Amino acid sequence: MFAWHKKGLVFDTARRSVGAWMRHSALTPTPVALDDERIRVYAGFRDTEGVSRIGYVDVRADDPTQVIRVSREPVLEVGRGGCFDDNGMILGDVVQGPGGLHLFYVGFQRVARAKFLAFTGLAVSGDGGEHFRRVQETPILDRAPGRSTIAAVHSAHYEEGRWRLWYAAGDDWETIGGKPFPRYHIRHAETARLDAIPRVDQACLLPRGSEYRIGRPRVYRLDGRYVMYFTRGNRTGEYFPGVATSEDGLAWERHDDSLGLALSERGWDSRTICYPALLAQPDRLLMFYNGNDMGVDGFGVAEARLHAPAGAAHAHA
Repeated sequence: MFAWHKKGLVFDTARRSVGAWMRHSALTPTPVALDDERIRVYAGFRDTEGVSRIGYVDVRADDPTQVIRVSREPVLEVGRGGCFDDNGMILGDVVQGPGGLHLFYVGFQRVARAKFLAFTGLAVSGDGGEHFRRVQETPILDRAPGRSTIAAVHSAHYEEGRWRLWYAAGDDWETIGGKPFPRYHIRHAETARLDAIPRVDQACLLPRGSEYRIGRPRVYRLDGRYVMYFTRGNRTGEYFPGVATSEDGLAWERHDDSLGLALSERGWDSRTICYPALLAQPDRLLMFYNGNDMGVDGFGVAEARLHAPAGAAHAHA
């Protein structure tokens, strides 16, 4: 599909920490073009206890390996004790919508009889993404039949007054080596109001073969069709991206063999590549992604050159 060329580890979190809230990891890096000169990459940064908060790293648009600025404090803190997001959060999507910049995030909560629960929250920024305010303390995508443990939005498109949401839904656990791992797949829902997302939705992609989880769907419009990058895990320990295409965003065909990205021989992405997110520029696509141990070292970037005229490819932030 695209020939990706790795540019290396962009942000080594442990080396560039700006506080106790940012000790390691940069989970699910999600890029937004601020202007012609800057790209902002939102991510979930973990403290020493593994609890993640949302912050950002600004990089140069012409050379995304060069860091310009790092948020000194989280743009969104963990939720109040007892709320669905009191034990950390990761990025879902960042999208311009009515009333400001919308940040969809996945909040985590620890419970006694399951490894964790993960549901979708929403925060909005009125200052260009420096700070975000929750629209409510409860999830906008919560429990429902078939998603009793996980409902995690990772792509949101605002089109003609309606929201299209692609998310991971989980209802069960896979025991591997005596440890529980979440089972989930990818679904789609559509709504005019984010405070009233219907429970009626549609399955998009299901695990196949030895896979037990397939999630973090990032959906884009490229060359007139929908393209989805996702991350899949199987029972033998592989955790690696896949890619699928669709004409309508509902019926998908997988093309995992055409991903165009491979593990490095050594270093931060030698065992795992996961959570790719794209950003389109006039002559290239950028892919920000995590490596080993779900991004414990930080995030890196790869690029793919485009041969089509400027504007033929569009990847929303």
